[in-house]
Amino acid sequence: MAEQRPATGIDPRSGFCAATRTFHSLRPAATLPPDSLPTTAAAYAFSLLSSPLPDRPALIDAATGIAVSYPSFLAAARSLAGGLWSALSLRPGHVALVVSPSRLDVPVIDFALLSIGAAVSPANPASTAEELAHIVALAKPVVAFVVPEVAAKLPRGLRCVVIGSDEYKRLSSVGGASPPPPVAVKQSDTAAVLYSSGTTGRVKAVAVTHRNLITLICAHRGNREIAEKEAAEAGEPPYPPMVTLFPLPIFHVFGFMMLLRSVAMGETAVLMERFDFGAALQAIERYRVTLLPAAPPVLVAMIKSEEARRRDLSSLLIIGIGGAPLGREVAERFAAVFPNIELIQGYGLTESSGAAASSVGQEETKAYGSVGKLTAHMAAKIVDPATGEALGPGQRGELWIRGPLIMKGYVGDDEATAATVDSEGWLKTGDLCYFNEDGFLYIVDRLKELIKYKGYQVPPAELEHILNSHPEIMDAAVIPYPDEDVGQLPMAFIVRKPGSNITEQQVMDYVAKQVCFSFYYVLVAPYKKVRRVAFVSTIPKSPAGKILRRELVQQAVSMGASKL
Repeated sequence: MAEQRPATGIDPRSGFCAATRTFHSLRPAATLPPDSLPTTAAAYAFSLLSSPLPDRPALIDAATGIAVSYPSFLAAARSLAGGLWSALSLRPGHVALVVSPSRLDVPVIDFALLSIGAAVSPANPASTAEELAHIVALAKPVVAFVVPEVAAKLPRGLRCVVIGSDEYKRLSSVGGASPPPPVAVKQSDTAAVLYSSGTTGRVKAVAVTHRNLITLICAHRGNREIAEKEAAEAGEPPYPPMVTLFPLPIFHVFGFMMLLRSVAMGETAVLMERFDFGAALQAIERYRVTLLPAAPPVLVAMIKSEEARRRDLSSLLIIGIGGAPLGREVAERFAAVFPNIELIQGYGLTESSGAAASSVGQEETKAYGSVGKLTAHMAAKIVDPATGEALGPGQRGELWIRGPLIMKGYVGDDEATAATVDSEGWLKTGDLCYFNEDGFLYIVDRLKELIKYKGYQVPPAELEHILNSHPEIMDAAVIPYPDEDVGQLPMAFIVRKPGSNITEQQVMDYVAKQVCFSFYYVLVAPYKKVRRVAFVSTIPKSPAGKILRRELVQQAVSMGASKL
């Protein structure tokens, strides 16, 4: 007998509505403030803090151990906001560039800018002068807050304030004596200009609104309530206030979103200027970190690291996975080595404010390979790229998403905005995905990154998951290698584990003999086999951990077949 569906026509198991061919979130709807209420994301986050303020640090510098209390953090953000208003004449609608590693001053600057309605625009300090010029041309900032080594790379004519300089310190002292007046900021106003990862081309500037960020905060609070309810029903103690390690940069949407979450929850953020695996393990041990946001390569490294077994990581309760798909095999191997650490997977884009789906609670984490279920208030479609037909559960297609987390648009690029978000508000993600019958979302790969071998489509991520399961492989990436006869060959770049002498043939044979998790376990189809192998010392990745395949393709072509 067919399952009884509610009057709305939405399947309570998958969230799919057959009439509209749309998947709906089955999460409890989070209570959002009226969208007509003037407020900023900073003001909303601060309004959620307890009174008196939390008695734990808001921020800790991982390298020095310097801690900033919540009273000190709020006072610093408000003083700086006053200086930005009175001394720099920043106003709602202005954009301010922030180019710095994850230092204690950066959250203060970000929240100060948000609180006066100026848009914060965080960028990578490792960017070249050309890349920064491109960013400045897109966002048109009126001022840049930078670390000293970045100042010389900025275009001439842009006002520059060096973080930590006397000029910067004067802004806070001026603001302390002259706080900014109350400002009426619409939730629909731009709160942040973030930059897409640029793995397939030049970066785009993504305008994210205060409403987007407020919805994000509410979604995280709702997920926390779900997890706490599940724990209570299971007779388990509730999670403590999280101590989150930030090995990922807060100029990237993943880090930016997690910082906003940490402050709004009254928790502690431990900041690392740059990712270093050994230093991250040391910080987890030293500061009793409970939550680690990370990309899948970090899990692979933990599985294969002797140091990870020597360190006291007993405080670590959750690793939040984002930035790239996590393979089932890696997840299962991690669970075998670290059975007390919960893996929470999530999915999002800069264009969706960093959140669109996630797993919540211990039961959902058992859906290995999935990035969880749709975030509250969000809807999705799976669209056949060839026909435009909206597909149902179990069918692969491009993921389209819609809801209050979707960006305002690309700054200065109406054409790209129109190509990405249609007239009905659907954001075309460019990701090949499917939902199963239980409403779990699975990411297969980027549509643009699928390898075309003799007309067949080969998802690089599937082969990477297999390669990373080999005990002698520390890291791996798969790219399309151009070939006149077949179109594109799957080629693997391999980082050997120290001491390993694994050969090209052994790598290819290993993939050929393995199983690959798709809808079910099947032998690797002949067209999915790795046909070329190159050994390298590192895999180039974005700050969020995404493989920069474009760079590897260029490297492979320049190496030439004879050198492989």
